Amino acid sequence: MIKKLKENQRFEVTVLLIFMTLFCFSLSMFRYYISETKVFFFLNWNLFLAWIPFIISSFLLIFNIKSKISLVVAIAVWILFFPNSPYILTDLFHLKIRSSVPIWYDLVVILSYAWTGLFCGFISLLDIEKLLSAYFKKSTISLITISFLFLTSFGVYLGRFLRWNSWDILNNPFGLFNDIIVRIIYPMEYTKTWGVTILMGIMLNFMYFMMKSMKNINRTSYFQAH
Repeated sequence: MIKKLKENQRFEVTVLLIFMTLFCFSLSMFRYYISETKVFFFLNWNLFLAWIPFIISSFLLIFNIKSKISLVVAIAVWILFFPNSPYILTDLFHLKIRSSVPIWYDLVVILSYAWTGLFCGFISLLDIEKLLSAYFKKSTISLITISFLFLTSFGVYLGRFLRWNSWDILNNPFGLFNDIIVRIIYPMEYTKTWGVTILMGIMLNFMYFMMKSMKNINRTSYFQAH
């Protein structure tokens, strides 16, 4: 019974994500129809990237990967793409008054994409926690999760302000590595880097653990009712 409930919840979440993604796409298409400009078409690509962590973690759960080496490699790939999920939050930088479309509509467009991308990431993080539960204690997993979210915030900074992306680990690893190392060696010269990383990391941690607490509340309420 419990297993079926979990499976139904997963199916429900996936369907909601698909419909929310279609809603986002319809918003951008309608915007294009009324304005004849492709201003926010890039959000579709960003949302596609935000889906990748969800697809990776879903694959790991579906195929029940047991090999520790395979799991480590898969999680390493997952963490490279995970920053793409909260990254769309920073696309609010593109919000400004335009003559062709009301600003309130553009706000709804960006927030819809941002929420969908963030939710994809958070669900995938729940999946990773589930996979790690076979190897670590709950307290250790919480520390790993916190670290992942701060690391993700650093990744968002690299993407938004230095314009690096997940593919650059292959396309230009030395340039990426250099930008990371200098900020670690000379932190006081890059206060913006660490300001963004720390504050956004705190925010993402609050958002994730609040969502997770709501998930636990709902689960408790269900079993109390039955």
